[in-house]
Amino acid sequence: MPEFRERLHPSPWLHLVALLALPASMLVLAPVSLPAGVATGVILSGGLIVLLWALAPVIEIADGALRAGRARIPIHLLGSVEVTRGEEARQARGLSLDARAWLLLRGDVDPVVRIEVTDADDPTPYWLISSRRPEELALAITSAAPAQEHP
Repeated sequence: MPEFRERLHPSPWLHLVALLALPASMLVLAPVSLPAGVATGVILSGGLIVLLWALAPVIEIADGALRAGRARIPIHLLGSVEVTRGEEARQARGLSLDARAWLLLRGDVDPVVRIEVTDADDPTPYWLISSRRPEELALAITSAAPAQEHP
C-alpha cells in the first residue's frame, strides 16, 4: 500500500477547453450534416477528457521509492525536501531552475516540491514536482527516508 499517492488530474478549465471540440466540429460539419457534427463533437470532447484523465501523472511513495510520472528513485537517495508556493514557486520553476533538474510540472498547480538527489553518480541535482498536497508529499518523503546514523 502506498504511503502517499496523488494523481495530478487536469484542472476544470482544461475540461472546458476540451468541450470546445463540440462547437468546432459542428461548425466544420454543419454544411454536410448537423447531426454528424454534433455526434463527432461529443465523441471528440469525451475522448479528450478521457485522455486528460488517463494521462494525468501519478506521484507515489511506495516500496521504498518515489515515483513521479514515469521516473522512479529510491528514497534512500533523496536528501532535503522543500515546499514552495507563490512567488518562490515561480522562481523555482523559472530563474532559479537548474537545467539538470528532473521536472514534473503542471502549469495549473502552483505549489512545487524540491527534492534533493544525494546520489553522487546521478547528474540530476534535484527533482522539482508540482503537487496539490505538497506538505503531505514532503512529510511522506521524510518519513519514508531511512534513519540516518549519527557518529
